[in-house]
Amino acid sequence: MQTRRLTRRDFLKLGGALAATSALAACAPDAETPTAAPFEPTGQNPVIEPEAQTQLPPAPLAILALSRLTFGIRPGDVEAFNALGSTDDERLLNFVTQQLNPDSIDDSDFENRYNNAGFETLHKTHEQLYDDHIANNPYDANDDVYWDWYSKPAYELADATILRAVHSKKQLVELLADFWHNHFNVYFWQDDGVPLLVSYNRDVLRKHMLGNFRQMLEAVAKHPSMLYYLNQNNSSDAGPNENFARELFELHTLGAENYLGVRDPASVEKDANGVAIGYVDNDVYEAARCLTGWRVDDDLGDWEDGVEKTGNFLYYKPWHDRFNKLVLGQYIPADQEDLKDGYDVLDLLASHSGTARHISRKLCRRFISDVPPESIVQAAADTFLQYKDAPDQLKRVMETILLSAEFKAAWGGKVKRPFEAVVSMMRALNSDFTRIPGSAHWMLGMMGQALFERRPPDGYPDTREAWANSMSLLYRWNFAVGLTENWMDDEETGYRIFSDVFAQTPAEIRSASALADYWIQRILNQTLPEASRDAVVAVMAQEHGWDETLPEEHVQYVLPAMIEVILMSPEFQWR
Repeated sequence: MQTRRLTRRDFLKLGGALAATSALAACAPDAETPTAAPFEPTGQNPVIEPEAQTQLPPAPLAILALSRLTFGIRPGDVEAFNALGSTDDERLLNFVTQQLNPDSIDDSDFENRYNNAGFETLHKTHEQLYDDHIANNPYDANDDVYWDWYSKPAYELADATILRAVHSKKQLVELLADFWHNHFNVYFWQDDGVPLLVSYNRDVLRKHMLGNFRQMLEAVAKHPSMLYYLNQNNSSDAGPNENFARELFELHTLGAENYLGVRDPASVEKDANGVAIGYVDNDVYEAARCLTGWRVDDDLGDWEDGVEKTGNFLYYKPWHDRFNKLVLGQYIPADQEDLKDGYDVLDLLASHSGTARHISRKLCRRFISDVPPESIVQAAADTFLQYKDAPDQLKRVMETILLSAEFKAAWGGKVKRPFEAVVSMMRALNSDFTRIPGSAHWMLGMMGQALFERRPPDGYPDTREAWANSMSLLYRWNFAVGLTENWMDDEETGYRIFSDVFAQTPAEIRSASALADYWIQRILNQTLPEASRDAVVAVMAQEHGWDETLPEEHVQYVLPAMIEVILMSPEFQWR
């Protein structure tokens, strides 16, 4: 068997190839999990053997729960989880209860970091955002500073979102904020209301994420961010705009799974309450009529009677179609009181069994697996309907999902999307920052998941097939390198992120084997298969023996690259 000494260039190529190939394999659908190419010790030098494959063993509940219910496991999290009870069921119950009651969590460390971040706009009310950044932007529209000031709230929101995801202890809240923004997606650069993304995130999604779905649905339908994004702001009796109405049915409530096509609505089967079991195109058109006159109070041209410049929701009665409609088999009479037509549509949709299943399926897909068992989908849907009028309806749905046997049984059914991968890397390395450098946002964009920048209204996909591409994986690798080797600082803004992996390594650990074992356990909280572990050791050792004491200069030089390989292992991509 021929052996060869690994040069620095060989070593870098090897680490990148092992990490990217194994991570891509983790994202590939319906495939066995390939490990990195195995190495075997032969004195001073490793040798490269053919690729091997193995199956991932079941993960301890602490790892499964923390991988699913946080943006990534931080040092000490597993120990804290295990201290929550004497059995796995008790620990999970206590952790879920804690996370679903976020006001009970001491988050002072994050709050201090947030207060030191220097955000200038995130405290502003909706009206202040509209007045300061849209209606009365003090800068000339032809100057770059005008657009900088106009978009500053949205950019600060993106920075704050990463800061919260990495450093807040209220992790389930952050996961749900991400889930609901993708469900009720609004594109960052949608026309007219970019600064208002702050109030949409804060006053709609975060306010209602553990509350009542019907209330959330109405808040979404009335918020200018959504009204602008889906062209509802110009929907009138003279020309009802169906964009919002269609997404209301297809994405926000019933889902495409309950679309029955182009049919006579009279031919659709009804449930026991006389409500159609699914929707047809005519329901969309009729709902659009019900919602005419729902718009923004934004008379920037000073020409519309009864319209001001508050940037708030406005029911503009002159634009409302006052005649009778038929939605989901339900007759809506003419000349109802203001807003009643639209409220009737929202009531029908929020209480529909199809909506309960669609929302439950998406939540189960997010927290259990890409194709969740129908048993837990139906159990969550039953809870959704049972508590449809409760102020904590969505909290109860989450309890049903997270405390289920299906949740505890699934491991490896999900992989991290780019945002989750990036944040989990920072959490694993205890990366220190207050304002994230712009390069992090840029790399998220190159991975395909720039924050709040999904153009279509369906939100970023939540299945592994969507992210199993070489470009996305390449930039995950680049981010791991930049994060571990500390070259992502932003010279223009002064924002920086620092990951001192050398200082976090105990001084007494200095052999390649021991360093690999320490950091594998530190990042993954479990061991790797032998072949994968040997590959990590070989990257650390290079020309040295695996168990000999390494020179300090060698450790400082090579340690970041070894950690990068672990961060790009399949085991780190799963959740």
